[in-house]
Amino acid sequence: MATYQKRGGKPKTKKEKQDKIEEESTTAEVFNTLDEKASKTEEFVSKYQNVIVGVIVVVILVILGFLGYNKFIIQPQQEEASNELNQSQIYFDTALESTNPVERDSLFNIAINGAQGKFGFVDIAQEYSSTKAGDLANYYAGISYLNIGEYQKAIEYLEKFSADDEIIATFAIGAIGDAFLQLEQEEDALEYFEKAAKRKDNNYTTPKYLFKAALTAIQLDKADKAVEYLETIEEKYPDSEEAKKLAPYLGKAQAMKS
Repeated sequence: MATYQKRGGKPKTKKEKQDKIEEESTTAEVFNTLDEKASKTEEFVSKYQNVIVGVIVVVILVILGFLGYNKFIIQPQQEEASNELNQSQIYFDTALESTNPVERDSLFNIAINGAQGKFGFVDIAQEYSSTKAGDLANYYAGISYLNIGEYQKAIEYLEKFSADDEIIATFAIGAIGDAFLQLEQEEDALEYFEKAAKRKDNNYTTPKYLFKAALTAIQLDKADKAVEYLETIEEKYPDSEEAKKLAPYLGKAQAMKS
């Protein structure tokens, strides 16, 4: 039967005495090593104390500075920009609803440039560029310019826009495609329609921009792409509005291909 020596018991045999000596020696070495490391750490801290304190102070100041900047600069600017944006959005929405071309253009111009002491989208985008409302103003300015036929300016402002919202971001990319199409730059238009179609897969924007890409591909005699995009709509998005009207275009593209 195996026997075990109790911890702390007095060694009896020569082997037990030897093991005890080795154990105590190892323990002493461990504590010596720890003492040496602690001593070196104390020396390092003592030597570089001012530097360490300085780094800690800088980190604290940076954090406090960021929090202060966000609270006292960014947040008030965001609120102010949102208030400015609201009035321009009213003009924008009214323009979209209007059936009078002259009135529409006038309202879009007011939305873009402002009126009665209020900023328009262009000023909001410039003055509040660091805010979400300022970024959104780029989108509205771009869409407004697109609607009044100033396509280069539409592209300029839409390219400045960057949103977390995938749907709005997709609309912005697609609108750049629309502007290029109006400028008769079909290759560029196709590129942006394809980007918009791939941006966020869903049952609304994906078939919408696949359809626009297909029609543009037909204009460019790119029958393979047109057929591919139209068949994708037919197979994957059969309930979309685009699926209901694609048959003649698919027939045309297939005829071009054969």
